[in-house]
Amino acid sequence: MDPVLEEIEFLSLSANRVDVLRLLADEPHSRRELAAETGASQPTVGRILRDFEERNWIRRTDMGYEATATGRLVADGMGEFYELLDTERKLRELVDWLPTAELTFDLRELREATVTVPSQTRPGAPVGRVIDLVREAEDVTVLSHAFNDRTLEAVTDWVASGGRFEAVFSADAIEPVADDAVLADRFRRLVEAETATIRIYDGSVPLAVTVIDDTVSLLLRDDSGRLQAALDTDSPAVADWAREVYGRYRAESRPLPSELLD
Repeated sequence: MDPVLEEIEFLSLSANRVDVLRLLADEPHSRRELAAETGASQPTVGRILRDFEERNWIRRTDMGYEATATGRLVADGMGEFYELLDTERKLRELVDWLPTAELTFDLRELREATVTVPSQTRPGAPVGRVIDLVREAEDVTVLSHAFNDRTLEAVTDWVASGGRFEAVFSADAIEPVADDAVLADRFRRLVEAETATIRIYDGSVPLAVTVIDDTVSLLLRDDSGRLQAALDTDSPAVADWAREVYGRYRAESRPLPSELLD
């Protein structure tokens, strides 16, 4: 067996080993303190410490045990690996719908993201999540290839109460709205609002992203256009990405022609 894989297996087969190494990488601990913080028995902690000493991951000091430089290296690596797999588990069921070609940030930024999926009792839960965020916002910016009548209604009412709204939509998203009298009237009120600015992008828009103050929300659809999930995060790195992407599409967009909704 690969010796590196053996070391990974050695750590991964015991949560206590990972916890002890993490604690010692942070600061020195006595054996008693390690047992108290991990919940492991004194004999178990003793075996772990002996195994770590054999690998030169820890050393004894007057203050107890502490991690060596290589011990801290391993602890950091295990922490990063844990975060990576934790993020992967969150995204595993969503990966087929993620616009990965556009997501240029580190996907680990989505580790703390909130994922909302449809259910039998709440089929519109993803849209409801975005609407809830919008209602509490001051500024909303949208880049999208699709409209939702519930979202349009909520945004129109929110803008009427003073919210600031800016959006770039693909031409394909606007056309169905113009063909529906009710939606066209609602959209016209949104367009005419003093605090709303709406532009059209004539090419393909491969994602639906909303920046709600400092929160970024992605609506994920399958190949048939069915909404599968909403994913939102407060990550500053994702917010920077979303604003950069929006700015890029906005620079190549055009004002919404007034006659389009006549």
